[in-house]
Amino acid sequence: MELEDIYRRDLNLLIALRVLLEEGSVSKAAIRLSLSQSAMSRVLGRLRNLTNDPLFTRHGQQLIPTQKALELNQSLTVPLDALRTVLSPEEFDPAKCAQKFKIATTDYAMQTILPFALPRIYEEAPGLSLEFAPLHHEQLVRQLTTDGCDMAICRPTGRVDPLQSDTLGLVSVFCLVAKHHPLADKTLTLDDYLSYPHAVIAISDGVKALIDTALRGHPAPKLALRAYHLEAAIAMLDSLPLIITVPADLAYLVGDKHDLVIKPLPFEFKPFDYSLIWHPRSDHSASQIWLRNLIKEECGRLISSRIKDMGLG
Repeated sequence: MELEDIYRRDLNLLIALRVLLEEGSVSKAAIRLSLSQSAMSRVLGRLRNLTNDPLFTRHGQQLIPTQKALELNQSLTVPLDALRTVLSPEEFDPAKCAQKFKIATTDYAMQTILPFALPRIYEEAPGLSLEFAPLHHEQLVRQLTTDGCDMAICRPTGRVDPLQSDTLGLVSVFCLVAKHHPLADKTLTLDDYLSYPHAVIAISDGVKALIDTALRGHPAPKLALRAYHLEAAIAMLDSLPLIITVPADLAYLVGDKHDLVIKPLPFEFKPFDYSLIWHPRSDHSASQIWLRNLIKEECGRLISSRIKDMGLG
């Protein structure tokens, strides 16, 4: 039988059959299903037409099932139990989760944000697996709609409608210079920032565009080096008096590691949102709610604490 044929049948009649078999009485089945006794009798009549079998014979007030009714009852056990499972949402248990989640994110977030959430993710859900896909801002809706990504972590560059989003935190921007840089022991001024050479890092998630906007009306900073990896720019600090402008949390990570000096920007800069973004179809998914909440809690705490940890906020 095709699905459309099943759709045309009143499957509620099969539920009524199970109740009639359990109760052995039209009146008791009627009470259980919140029907009148006459309505329950009509249901039994429709069941007989559906199955082409009398289904019950009467012995006093007791209904005695026919062999056909008993066979149907046995056949209904598995599908009815499956329906109970489908229609009775269970509390999500991450310890039993074996799902694979695909997250679109930037290299910057992979290096500075997500690593701090991963230990807790795998501690609570050891059977879970994660796949990370490169995030493409111009294709974000497609990535979350048809390309199989469950969520994205990034700095939104525009409206995310019709997607859903939640802010992980505000990210500020700071400068890195070597300890032997001429400005290492001085207050960084706007003139200094504009006159000394700069290195731009590709993974800094659009920071250069934000800096250019903040400096509109001023001469452009001198760009001496564009590097994909921060380590490549840091390697040049011994030979060039470079200023590297990066998100605050990235400055936090590499400042101590490479013995660099962290300085605040010498001009007004509005911190930018870093967000968790997902498709509305995942709004009520218990497993994705758990993962989103965990990422928001761990990464949000990290983002908000880094500026304070550096003593610059």
